[in-house]
Amino acid sequence: MDSAVTLIGLPVALGIIMLGLGLGLTMADFRRVAHHPRAAVIALVCQVLVLPALCFCLVLAFDLAPELAVGMMLLAASPGGTTANLYSHLFGGHVALNITLTAINSVLAVVTLPILVNLSAAYFLPDGRSIGLQFDKVLQVFAIVLVPVAIGMLIRARMPHLAERLNRPVRILSVVVLVAVIAGAVLGERENIADYFVSVGLAVLAFNLLSLAIGYGVPRLAGVDRSAATAAGFEIGIHNSTLAITIALSPALLNSTQMAIPGAVYGIVMFFTAAAFGYLVTRVGARPATALSP
Repeated sequence: MDSAVTLIGLPVALGIIMLGLGLGLTMADFRRVAHHPRAAVIALVCQVLVLPALCFCLVLAFDLAPELAVGMMLLAASPGGTTANLYSHLFGGHVALNITLTAINSVLAVVTLPILVNLSAAYFLPDGRSIGLQFDKVLQVFAIVLVPVAIGMLIRARMPHLAERLNRPVRILSVVVLVAVIAGAVLGERENIADYFVSVGLAVLAFNLLSLAIGYGVPRLAGVDRSAATAAGFEIGIHNSTLAITIALSPALLNSTQMAIPGAVYGIVMFFTAAAFGYLVTRVGARPATALSP
């Protein structure tokens, strides 16, 4: 795992991804949360408090191996991914709310993610062993995650036309680099990957489905409109598995292939469950209109 591809490729991949996110953000996106305070607050509470507690219970229930357990908690601590924005757009969610929550969660994760990962490592790993993400590692995460976002936002603010031209190429490049790096890591563990999927697949699926249900159901119970609740459902149900994988694999951070497995499995499963969730929410939302039609 200390190859040049992993050592250099992972931070570069994440930096490019974060730059692409920044190219699509403005300060107005951070202010937009004021227009939907209830939905935003509920979503943030679910993301930061409810989901880690739920994930911890699932990890204990499925009796996962220690490093897989820490990987699950790392996934739970990761913010919503940009894929949530796409699904929200396709299924009638409030995309502006998604963007705002993604931005806020990304900032909060700089603090909450290291805390949760270290607590999980201290609990699950043998002999109370603690790993990575100490203060200097927090600074590394801060630099890798937030600095590219800030640069992207600055480019959009000062040179919007350039930002528009860069947006698509940067996204494509980020996918290409990330796929190459992850493929290299997975190939190195190809003899074990099937076993990993079997050992963590059910736990990942349960966590994903419950995340989607909580993300949508709790806001609806609190009186949030369907569009905002749909956005919250996707934001909470589609975690940034890219971030979780990168932190797990990076030699400068956790340097553990096993800890990356939950994120890798989640990154596959979520595409199917999110599509099914979106279809279900769309059908449920369409029922009243159908009933009122002649």
